[in-house]
Amino acid sequence: MFFDRPDSGESAVLVHLKLGSESQREDPREFEELVLSAGGDPVAYIMGARDVPHARTFVGSGKLAEIKVQVDEQCAEVVMFNHALSPSQERNLEQELECRVLDRTGLILDIFAQRARTHEGKLQVELALLQHIATRLVRGWTHLERQKGGIGLRGPGETQLETDRRLLRARIKSITARLEKVRKQRDQGRRSRKRAEIPTVSLVGYTNAGKSTLFNYMTESTVYVADQLFATLDPTLRRLELENVGPVVLADTVGFIAHLPHKLVEAFKATLEETLNADLLLHVVDGASDERDSNIAEVQDVLTEIGAEGIPQLQVFNKLDLLEQAPRLERNAEGRPERVWLSAATGAGIELLLQAIAELVGQDMVSEELYLDPGQGGLRAAFYSMGAVEREDYDDAGVACLRVHLPRADWNRIMKKGPEPLF
Repeated sequence: MFFDRPDSGESAVLVHLKLGSESQREDPREFEELVLSAGGDPVAYIMGARDVPHARTFVGSGKLAEIKVQVDEQCAEVVMFNHALSPSQERNLEQELECRVLDRTGLILDIFAQRARTHEGKLQVELALLQHIATRLVRGWTHLERQKGGIGLRGPGETQLETDRRLLRARIKSITARLEKVRKQRDQGRRSRKRAEIPTVSLVGYTNAGKSTLFNYMTESTVYVADQLFATLDPTLRRLELENVGPVVLADTVGFIAHLPHKLVEAFKATLEETLNADLLLHVVDGASDERDSNIAEVQDVLTEIGAEGIPQLQVFNKLDLLEQAPRLERNAEGRPERVWLSAATGAGIELLLQAIAELVGQDMVSEELYLDPGQGGLRAAFYSMGAVEREDYDDAGVACLRVHLPRADWNRIMKKGPEPLF
């Protein structure tokens, strides 16, 4: 039997099982937040436990009957599972429950589809959705005749399926090519920043940790902020001036989540490369969350998956206003900044964060006081063109005393061009 899917599932029955076979269990509270973020209205939450999922319907016959009762009583439009379902399990459940069934991966994809705002973000979401749908096409054509292929034996169902699969493959190929072009453009921008010796600092962290709020406060931007999961999908880059360091590029990126579907990681590679090529990662943590430690571990897992585990990190414990503690900067045994406690909502502790970033990305900087005679005007102009001059004085003989601060690479390049200054 084939059921037309509604445009949106408002009233939802949620299902969460504790499985003995799961090494890492999903969080039922986080699942409810995901449903609310997608615009769903949870009308019932059914929980249970099994050693292993049922091969045909994931849940047992008794639990299936319980879900059916709630669907009928609440007039629910969708049943959402806090687990990954196989295509056949989704199809069987829809036949039994006579309503739409969605698993955790499908729910996250739906949220991403709602949040994508830029052309690139929409392409990335569409790619992940098409890859997900490709394994579930058969359910859409079960009302048509199903016959095996062969001369004289091709039914309309198989013909339509093959047509859809061919169209899907063509669309996936087209999107992949366009995203590759985007990736090359981003790579070109990163190479330009690298040539200009401008460090990149990337915000990473669990979804809803407050990355965009922090980003807006630091850069005086207006990136979309909401108390919901996956409010940010599209990467945003802003220039930030740091005292004694100069310009850095700050990147706001998509939040991570436990067991982030691999299809999404693959589709968002162009976005995640902003993280992969950063000079410093600001790992933003919801300091007031009960799941703080497990969320940190999940983010580290995703960073390892994309190959960014070796990039220097600074942990930023946000939402300090909810803990009623004073902002502080913690250092490791070598004296390097390791952890900052702040509140992005109130701005308390932001100056400590800027200080820590300046120390970590500005380590290879040169601060010198040098003397230039009147014939070294070209050298003086070079320092000024880079914005490296902090102070300038002249003596009676016309010798300029310059106090400069600039990256070592720029210092070495300037020193090669002009005559040696006096120190």
